[in-house]
Amino acid sequence: MEHKNEIKKEIIEAVEFSRKNNPMVGSITNSVTINLVANTQLAVGGSAAMVYLPDEGEFLAKAAGASYINVGTLLPVYEETLPHTAQVLNELQKPWVLDPVAVGIGLLRTDLLQKFKDYQPTVIKGNASEVIALAGLWGLEGGTAVSNVRGVDSSDSVMAANTAAIALARWTGGAVMVSGQTDLVTDGKVLAMSQGGSHFMEKMTGAGCSLGGVIGVYLVGASPFIAALTAAAVYNLAARRAEAKVSGPGSFQVQFIDELYQANARDIADNPFELVEV
Repeated sequence: MEHKNEIKKEIIEAVEFSRKNNPMVGSITNSVTINLVANTQLAVGGSAAMVYLPDEGEFLAKAAGASYINVGTLLPVYEETLPHTAQVLNELQKPWVLDPVAVGIGLLRTDLLQKFKDYQPTVIKGNASEVIALAGLWGLEGGTAVSNVRGVDSSDSVMAANTAAIALARWTGGAVMVSGQTDLVTDGKVLAMSQGGSHFMEKMTGAGCSLGGVIGVYLVGASPFIAALTAAAVYNLAARRAEAKVSGPGSFQVQFIDELYQANARDIADNPFELVEV
């Protein structure tokens, strides 16, 4: 219980830091979801900067408090932008979030994600199938050579990615989030299961992508584990509250952003989660 209370205290500090300091996060993200990623980052107190080009990625790697790289919809220029940005982030030891969307689909995506192994992302966020496939690509425990990724959807349960998530977190020295009906967050030492959410999240393009962007906001002022758990908590809280006020996915998205903006630090910290030592 004492450990859980300390985690709640750190979640409150992460939320309050972001609200007070308006940290800038540089994002190279899925073109389908840029607007939602930026708006959710703003709603939780961050400052959003979206880029495409190699020199812009390098500039934000140096200037922003944290960065978010999402490989969802790849443009030809990303073959240069993504590894260059990740290399700069690694050299400067700046925190960054990797979202390995649809890992296993296409040679360019596979090559980019393989390169990221040496650049050790601070937080990895993906669904269960993506986390299992990434661990397999990197030759880590719990991974498989054949991915069950179906586009951006998962064919595996969250707990099926438990071993892979722990192995990835231990490799990077950071944290891993496996998103799903219940979100799993681990730093390789402890595992947290964050509860809440809404079935409307599955009907909203970019729910997972924007979650990665919000992790980046909290990562500026918190440890990798706390940043990921705080993002999971505010998402699960806001989604649960939004669902109670709307009748469909269109109005849900608008209400969800409002709930992110209105959620206070204590309520976010009190969103239900369970801890398991690993």
